[in-house]
Amino acid sequence: MRAQLHAQIAEAFETHFPELIDSQPELLARHYSEAGVVEKSVTYWRKAGNRSAARSAMAEAAAQLQKGLDQLALLTDGPDRQRQELEFRSALGGALINSRGVTTEVGDAFARARKLWEELGSPSEFLHVPYGQSRYYAHRGELVLAQRLAEDLLRVSRQRNDAGGLVLGHFSCGRNAMFAGRFAVSRSHLEAVLALYNPSSHHALVHQAAIHPDISARAYSGIVLFCLGFPDQALAQSRAAIALARELAYLPSLATSLTLGCELLSLIGEGTALREQAAELTAVTNEQGSSARRNHETVFRAWLEVGNSDPTKGNSLLRSALAGRSGEVWTPHYMALLARACEIAGDIEEPLTLLDDALQIVTRTGERWFAAELNRRKGELLLRRGCSEAAEKLYREALRIAETQDAKLWELRATVSLARLRRDQCRHAEARDLLVRTHGWFTEGFDTPDLKQAKALLDQVA
Repeated sequence: MRAQLHAQIAEAFETHFPELIDSQPELLARHYSEAGVVEKSVTYWRKAGNRSAARSAMAEAAAQLQKGLDQLALLTDGPDRQRQELEFRSALGGALINSRGVTTEVGDAFARARKLWEELGSPSEFLHVPYGQSRYYAHRGELVLAQRLAEDLLRVSRQRNDAGGLVLGHFSCGRNAMFAGRFAVSRSHLEAVLALYNPSSHHALVHQAAIHPDISARAYSGIVLFCLGFPDQALAQSRAAIALARELAYLPSLATSLTLGCELLSLIGEGTALREQAAELTAVTNEQGSSARRNHETVFRAWLEVGNSDPTKGNSLLRSALAGRSGEVWTPHYMALLARACEIAGDIEEPLTLLDDALQIVTRTGERWFAAELNRRKGELLLRRGCSEAAEKLYREALRIAETQDAKLWELRATVSLARLRRDQCRHAEARDLLVRTHGWFTEGFDTPDLKQAKALLDQVA
């Protein structure tokens, strides 16, 4: 009797209030679920989940998609049910990773989706499944596996001449290459995304992959261009990504652009701009309700506290953010920020331990984009202890890494540290020769702290 009543209510809504089908599909989904009308409940839970995801309500979308999967499990197995499950699983993975980060359930959702995708002949309309898997493993810090999945996606997309797959494949490869410190390769892939992406014909990618590929490509390009030695271009790309994300008002893309924008500003040392963007990121994180973004937001808020002469509070917030992280990517950089906060507070021993731990993560995961800086900063700490030979060795290791990566900005910082050491040893000619070559390479960014410091030191030893 109760089931029949729910069925009658749902049918009445469909007949007399058809606008509810689009505006409140979850209402019909609940009634058909209670009525035991499984096929219709599955249809409406899918519509509800997709609608919530489009509104950036990712936690709500994940819950609705899971309910749809629970209903779908009641149907007889077969190709049609498998295809529906593939659609649910792939959408669930995107909703979960945007709301909770790289948790085990995200990996399970994408792993099951990948299995179904392969069993159904790897249909092109689900090329976002291997993209989602690559994203999951990249943020876990399993970069070798992430890159293998991304390259496979790119290969399949080229074979099929699938433009959407090419966009996702190039973006995945570009993101992974950035984390690995292969900056020129990363730049090439990210530029390919911007060249290929068409907002009109590729709009479905936003729903499927839960990102705007062009916004994310610009945001990651900001980090890449900075490391390559083009800070002005880096800021321009970052600002363009944030402006576009604001215009499109899709919270996951706005959160991504702001997160990477804050990363860039923290690297450059732009405190005022970082404060503004971090405040916006906090507001977006609160609106989206994303625990995945909250750790990033806490890191930047903590770093601002350190800059505001409150390293103790900043230290505490940084520890909290590091303890709550679900993935390892970005962790070496955040540990370096904590090390600096401890150093400002007057501690040298713990920062050395933190940097050693960060370097171990680099070795284990292959996340080498910040490796040169970790070595240089460890050298700075050892120099404070009077270990000039050990410090020089680390500066030269930082230089070696930076030169291998074509990372002119990291090369400049390592050169400045080594030149300061030579200046303090009264070897001014050597210091000048080091600085002239590296500083002379730059064609922009002369208002940034790095270039200003290098020029000031060059003037001292000239």
